[in-house]
Amino acid sequence: MRSTLLALSIASTLAAGFLAASPAQAGEGMWVPQQLPEIAGPLEKAGLKLTAEQLSDLTGDPMGAVVALGGCTASFVSPQGLVVTNHHCAYGAIQLNSTAEKNLIKDGFNAPTPADELSAGPNARIYVLDEITDVTAQARAALAAAGSDALKRAEALEAFEKAQVAGCEAGGGYRCQLFSFAGGNTYRLFKNLEIKDVRLAYAPPGSVGKFGGDVDNWMWPRHTGDFSFYRAYVGKDGKPAAFSRDNVPYQPRHFLKFADQPLGAGDFVMVAGYPGRTNRYALVTEFENTAQWTYPTIARHYENMIALVDKAGQQNPDIRVKYASTMAGWNNTSKNYEGQLVGFQRIDALGQKRAEEAAVLAWLKKQGTQGKAGLQAHAELVKLAGQARTTQARDLVIAQLNRNGVLSAATTLYRLSLERAKPDAQRQGGYQERDLPQIEGAMKQMERRYVPAMDRQLQAYWLKEYAGLPANQHLPAMDQWLGGDVDAAVARLDGTRLGNTDERLKWLKADRAAFEASDDPAIRYAVAVMPALLAMETQEKIQKGEQLKYRPVFLQALADYKKSQGEFVYPDANLSLRITFGNVKGYAPKDGVEYTPFTTLEGVVAKETGAEPFDSPKALLEAVKAKRYAGLEDKRLGSVPVDFLSDLDITGGNSGSPVMDAHGRLVGLAFDGNWESVSSNWVFDPAMTRMISVDSRYLEWIMREVAPAPQLIKELGLQH
Repeated sequence: MRSTLLALSIASTLAAGFLAASPAQAGEGMWVPQQLPEIAGPLEKAGLKLTAEQLSDLTGDPMGAVVALGGCTASFVSPQGLVVTNHHCAYGAIQLNSTAEKNLIKDGFNAPTPADELSAGPNARIYVLDEITDVTAQARAALAAAGSDALKRAEALEAFEKAQVAGCEAGGGYRCQLFSFAGGNTYRLFKNLEIKDVRLAYAPPGSVGKFGGDVDNWMWPRHTGDFSFYRAYVGKDGKPAAFSRDNVPYQPRHFLKFADQPLGAGDFVMVAGYPGRTNRYALVTEFENTAQWTYPTIARHYENMIALVDKAGQQNPDIRVKYASTMAGWNNTSKNYEGQLVGFQRIDALGQKRAEEAAVLAWLKKQGTQGKAGLQAHAELVKLAGQARTTQARDLVIAQLNRNGVLSAATTLYRLSLERAKPDAQRQGGYQERDLPQIEGAMKQMERRYVPAMDRQLQAYWLKEYAGLPANQHLPAMDQWLGGDVDAAVARLDGTRLGNTDERLKWLKADRAAFEASDDPAIRYAVAVMPALLAMETQEKIQKGEQLKYRPVFLQALADYKKSQGEFVYPDANLSLRITFGNVKGYAPKDGVEYTPFTTLEGVVAKETGAEPFDSPKALLEAVKAKRYAGLEDKRLGSVPVDFLSDLDITGGNSGSPVMDAHGRLVGLAFDGNWESVSSNWVFDPAMTRMISVDSRYLEWIMREVAPAPQLIKELGLQH
């Protein structure tokens, strides 16, 4: 494999205005790999012992060991394809292999040999970065050729993306993705080896991997052993292949070694990973709507659904197991949003955003003619934000209604039949030939995350929310299907056959006529509402086309302003590879309170209640009481470290990211941020923002003393 990173022109990034305008500092900044040469000095000052050139080699050591899971990050840690990530990143696979009788969520999993490892599911993937190519000039040319029509502009970018991805994936075995940076000022094509056979090798008991549960989520001090191991498999020819017992472990070119020097306060640490989304360059009106409507509304809905599932799960263990992963996602999101709202108030985020935006606009006005484009772009973006708000309540309800269960299966399968009638290049993204394995995988594993009685309650919840919308936000097709009676509509859906896996798979290759002739009530729903869903999609594309015209202009103006003030700029996170660095550091959340950066085994015992989520395994409690530290204690702490804090800048998607020391050795896994940091997706607060990581020494201690895995200890080269 190869990387074009070093061949990429730094000048092209400078032209986009998104390189550091002044020296970067540890802490804030999710840096794109192309910026590493620019921040070599600050990296060295913070304590990095590797050279910027070594870190810039994305397929070398250590960066070549870092991989994406599609929503989380992980890293190779052995030459036999062993991968370490967070327990909560592997939670879907753990849940998928659990039943009420054999509950791996509770008991954990430990494969004695690779032959005993369990498939993580047909849609589990490991993406190994192969190449990054700058395609900004080509993307801009495609957009320019589309002219002034917003819909044509959006469609031109879609067509360009499909062509680039198709060419990138032509050799087979790769998954490619086009990323837009700074609102469309830069475009880069990422090429990844797509490993399709992913297996669960080890997961600690849930009372370790999820210790503290939702109570401790986003909190410090923390004592969670948030880690699990996957293994990557390929065909005997070394190429990616679907799950087969004949497959062999993938042999990565590089893997991370566990640190041989103990991590301490003040030490340099860095993270490479795939952070999801930040909005630090959002407009005031966009931030205001998020704080006043989006976050409170979604948090309220998720809490309502959590209550529904929790109540049903108390009566039905099958529901509790099958909806565990879904519930974890709802819990995490709702608590995150509530934390962000608290953070916004604490730091007066709205006041800060208003002051910053006013300063940018004032500066643009002083630029005279040169500032007019930026001012116009800002005005148009404000107008577009207002238009989007008019239907946001309806859009949320419709999206949630079609997200899970039989209604999701019906709309997906019917849409697939419509798209399959088109040439592959003209199909909507998500329904091309490259996407069919994921669609089939979702249909195969749905039964493991679906209980008809629970699905019925969730359908009723969202249909009642729809019925309560203002009349001007209703969809005629939806109203006609609903017939004004939610209970009757839900009762009709009880007759669907799509709850059965064989039935769903039967429809994968059916044509449009077959769907439109079906009497299945869920399919009848999909056929009835699809025209309205497609019309909504077209409106979204028009909005996107307008955004493509104005967002790059305003963000370029914003970058120019920051440069004039001697500030540095990095693009918002977008699920592409980023590097962040800093130091192990505690913080003082309020007057008279100062948090130290490490927690220890004794802290786990101090939290013990004997009841979930503070119910540690008996083996753990006994080992701590006997001070069986397995030689892993840190003399400075007098015990084995469990979790630690650092001032790194991360967000969702970084979960499972390897935390590396100054030499590129593994010292932990990022898994959370502190409560005070969650608002940093919008406004970064260096005094309070902290990353929470599980210490690699705790991983090893658990695998020695609590849920022994001598085979993995040996494979990881950790024998004493």
